[in-house]
Amino acid sequence: MKNFLPLLFPMSLLMACSSPTIEENTKTETQNNITESTKIMKDNTPKVTGIGGVFFHTKNPKETREWYGKHLGLAINEYGSSFETRNTNNPDEINYTQWSPFAEDTEYFEPSEKEFMINYRVQNIEALVEKLRDSGVTIVDSIEEYEYGKFVHIMDNDGNKLELWEPVDKVFTEMGGETTK
Repeated sequence: MKNFLPLLFPMSLLMACSSPTIEENTKTETQNNITESTKIMKDNTPKVTGIGGVFFHTKNPKETREWYGKHLGLAINEYGSSFETRNTNNPDEINYTQWSPFAEDTEYFEPSEKEFMINYRVQNIEALVEKLRDSGVTIVDSIEEYEYGKFVHIMDNDGNKLELWEPVDKVFTEMGGETTK
């Protein structure tokens, strides 16, 4: 054992010198993260990427909006509240999620009989709709395009109408206005 100890220090020093430094590890990790982010940003797979909005029936949408603004601090607009979020793959990009109370007699949720509707953020909406159609999913309407994105409605297996939205968030950013953060 005595003869082994004098070798231990030089061997550990040699291993430390030949191992990547913290700086080299950080550089490699950063390069790997950039490569992964680039792959993700180039990913155009037709799929849901997040929640775009939550919509629900209420007896008095104006009163409900005001209640949520007063008691829960939501930044209220004529449609409800826009929540500001950040794009995970591009943190400088602001994204939005809309919260909206609708009048009980709205036809917007039809043919669903439910009192709510969820809007999903999607990418590559055309390919997604084609994929859904091929799978037998009910497509309620055709894709409509506005300056702030493309929309289409589908029905899930429980009879819930879902709204799919391929957003153009920069339009909302350019419009400005108060958002809930």
